[in-house]
Amino acid sequence: MEALAVRLSHLDSEAEGAIRVVMFYDTLMRRRVDLPALARASASLAECVAGIRIHGTGRTIRFSPDGTEASTSPPSPSSTAPITLDEEEIGTVWLERPGAPGALDPMVLDRLALAAAAVLERYGPARTTMADPALIELAISCDSDEAARARALRLLGFATDLPVRVVAARTRLPLDRIGGLVCPARPVKAALLGDVGVILATTVDRARFPADVRAGVGAAENPALSWQEARTALRFTTPRRPIVHYDRLGALALLAQVPQGAARNNADVAAVEHLAADTPEHLETLDAYCETGSVRRAADLLHLHHSSVARRLEQIGKALDIELTEPTGLLRARLALTAWHLLND
Repeated sequence: MEALAVRLSHLDSEAEGAIRVVMFYDTLMRRRVDLPALARASASLAECVAGIRIHGTGRTIRFSPDGTEASTSPPSPSSTAPITLDEEEIGTVWLERPGAPGALDPMVLDRLALAAAAVLERYGPARTTMADPALIELAISCDSDEAARARALRLLGFATDLPVRVVAARTRLPLDRIGGLVCPARPVKAALLGDVGVILATTVDRARFPADVRAGVGAAENPALSWQEARTALRFTTPRRPIVHYDRLGALALLAQVPQGAARNNADVAAVEHLAADTPEHLETLDAYCETGSVRRAADLLHLHHSSVARRLEQIGKALDIELTEPTGLLRARLALTAWHLLND
């Protein structure tokens, strides 16, 4: 490689520089450097501040050309490149060069990103969010023995002393993006099992779920039980309640255990079924009223005048043969509507 660089120097100085950049990072990889050493060496090579940030942990490393950690607040980088591992972006590298980027900066960043990915893959479990579905299934299956489950969790990167909660999700969004949002800077793994996305995380921030996601969140710390809870909670999700935590269901979770035949044969559930087929707008009104328990608040949700909602509810009550203005009637309607949603999940 050195001889090639010498020969190229007589033909093209930029080509020689590119070869020397490749040689530089090859040497670093042979020495099995860690991320700080990689950033320090890159800053020295580029003669400007070099940085590395890992998305999953939020860790940021910045070094100055003199080999010391950069202490000033980082300005806008002059050039950046993504760190990718298994086709997933897991971090970013950048240079903070005053003025315009140098001619070899793209080459430096490309090699720095490749080297950073190799370092992350070498040390500890994989830093990607997406995981082997077989390992995920082994970790959450109720048929797995505890030894096999512990091995699977260890291979996935979870410490044995940490709780692991499970999220069952239906979405068109990438699972790794959702996992990174709801569990930032902590271990999180995801895989698609059938038509349901599975996310394993040590903590789950309900407020950080993006739009267009329906998700059930298990409460138990045992992954197998948490998975069962998450699937149950997912069945209770609706457009108005896209995220459901199992521990918030309380006694409502018992409805998931009602046999489908028994639910379909119930007169109230059958009446809701007919309502949904005949007048979908009435079903939406009933859903808003059951959600709020108030004509005016339901009207606000539906963007209708409260008198219009009141008239609809009167018609709905007659169709269901339920007095919706009474507490018992409202309870019956809520139970019937929930049972109907579960049947049509």
